[in-house]
Amino acid sequence: MQQQASFRDEEKKGILYLVPTPIGNLEDMTFRAVRILKSADLIAAEDTRNSKKLCAHFDIHTPLVSHHEHNKEISTRDILVRLSRGEKVALISDAGMPCISDPGYELVAACIRENITVVPLPGANAALTALIASGIAPQPFYFYGFLPRDKQEKRAELEKLGKIASTFIIYEAPHRLKRTLEMMLDVLGDRKIAISRELTKKFEEFIRGTIEEAVEWVQNNEIRGEFCLIVEGSPETQEENRGLWWSALSVKEHVDAYISQKQLPPKEAIKLAAKDRKLPKREVYQIYHEI
Repeated sequence: MQQQASFRDEEKKGILYLVPTPIGNLEDMTFRAVRILKSADLIAAEDTRNSKKLCAHFDIHTPLVSHHEHNKEISTRDILVRLSRGEKVALISDAGMPCISDPGYELVAACIRENITVVPLPGANAALTALIASGIAPQPFYFYGFLPRDKQEKRAELEKLGKIASTFIIYEAPHRLKRTLEMMLDVLGDRKIAISRELTKKFEEFIRGTIEEAVEWVQNNEIRGEFCLIVEGSPETQEENRGLWWSALSVKEHVDAYISQKQLPPKEAIKLAAKDRKLPKREVYQIYHEI
């Protein structure tokens, strides 16, 4: 078990800061994010060309290095060396939250293994921004990210997603959106969907309706920008879960619910809980009494 006190002896140790950047509108940059980027010894960026524009806008002169999918092993080693010397490094992606469908996870995991402090900043994220404006139940939700490009692999993943009760979130590129929606209709059937594009930008747009309507929309409109798809969870699975009122309860909580709601003695409550869970009564009895 590792315990991190993020800001204890902050000036004396190396810290990796995870700094979100705007997904479109530069006004979404936080004061704290600007301060961290200005005070860091180094900024590790997914694409230094894009990040230079961001830094220029906010008058940030901290040195930039590349940290992306193709150099992450070498880059991670170099950054770990600097952090071990007590330097402060800020990790940013091209837009949004580092590590969410962007490079960074391996670096974070390496820092944790080396007992180096990792401090995340809150900020812009396309998935959550799209989710809260979708009109589809925001919790529970499942974030998937980009589907595989291979047709068979994509279908297999959609079949898995189609069985979950939670709202799920997918990112998709414009040139793949039409085929993805058509496959979704085929695999998932018709259900609610909200499609967002150009979030926080001048041409921000939401398309809300059903997957069948989305397929028609994509066939009759020019497709531009990166897309975020919010998809309703499986209605069948939701109905099944509603029937299992006890599914989120522990065995002890399950038994206690019968005792309090139906005024049953523990023996009878244990019997009912065991029947619900398809477990031997003896096993439920032992769990309930912590034998």
